[in-house]
Amino acid sequence: MITTDICIIGAGPVGLFAVFEAGLLKMRCHLIDALPQVGGQLSEIYPQKPIYDIPGYPAINAQTLVDNLMEQIAPFNPGFTLGERVESLDRQEDGSYQITTSDGTAVHCQVVVIAGGLGSFEPRKPEILNLEQFEGKGVAYMVKNPEQLRNRRVVLAGGGDSALDWTIFLAEIAKEVTLVHRSDSFRGAPDSAEKVVELAKQGRINLVLQSNITSINGNGHLQEVTITAKDKSVTTLEADNLIPLFGLTPKLGPIADWGLSIDKSAISVDTTDYSTNVERIYAIGDINTYPGKLKLILCGFHEAALMCQSAFHHVHPNQKLSFKYTTVNGVPTF
Repeated sequence: MITTDICIIGAGPVGLFAVFEAGLLKMRCHLIDALPQVGGQLSEIYPQKPIYDIPGYPAINAQTLVDNLMEQIAPFNPGFTLGERVESLDRQEDGSYQITTSDGTAVHCQVVVIAGGLGSFEPRKPEILNLEQFEGKGVAYMVKNPEQLRNRRVVLAGGGDSALDWTIFLAEIAKEVTLVHRSDSFRGAPDSAEKVVELAKQGRINLVLQSNITSINGNGHLQEVTITAKDKSVTTLEADNLIPLFGLTPKLGPIADWGLSIDKSAISVDTTDYSTNVERIYAIGDINTYPGKLKLILCGFHEAALMCQSAFHHVHPNQKLSFKYTTVNGVPTF
């Protein structure tokens, strides 16, 4: 049995930062994640993707952010259970919880923090003829190693932040980049959209709007992508790689059976401290929802800080909370 103050479900960036905030208040953390490594989506889906909205970093590589967070929390010696999914939650007589994983690992804690990003997730697959036939043979739903796309003809599909960011990034290393989007406007950050449009004007990428990819073909590996425009005209492009980026379908898994208030696959929280409707259970990061919610890492960091202030009263009910700036006291260690 592992005993800790706070059990954090999800070892993504927000879960990792929560360890730091908890450590400042002398609370120990143990993290559980179904993925075999820390970092969540940053490490699993786009480790080399640049992130632009982390304070103090004009741009930072996703994996570098994870590495920096791990260095930041090292003084607090958090525990990790990786590659195991949380299966059950049992409340004890004193109000604490015991969490059990798919491999039988048991963790006893005073507070549970759900920081599972989108929960268990899978990519949304567009309706493209022969799509699944070429999965792993030129078709992928994420970019794990952009170097594998160097000097190749890459077609991306989508209009969100991931599609825009990867278009900008791959314009520097791929032989040819084509972005296909069904609309003439983008859902992603306006600045990124402007950069993509400018790259197209400069002839550095191909931008195909109001169009959909309808079929793909090849001889054992992807060779052609067929695009159908809104006016029904059809264009066939030579391509080595197709990367549809239409987001992820979230699945809460067993968490959905814990009696939490769920709104469209997200957990409703009180913005005072990001607590759920179940006592001693909090939700931070992309997995929660509330009026005005923004799914940004920096917002998750803010939520983690306020959550820890509230969790302190459950972990140390007989102590008075005295919050002091780290610039005055430095970073304490256990």
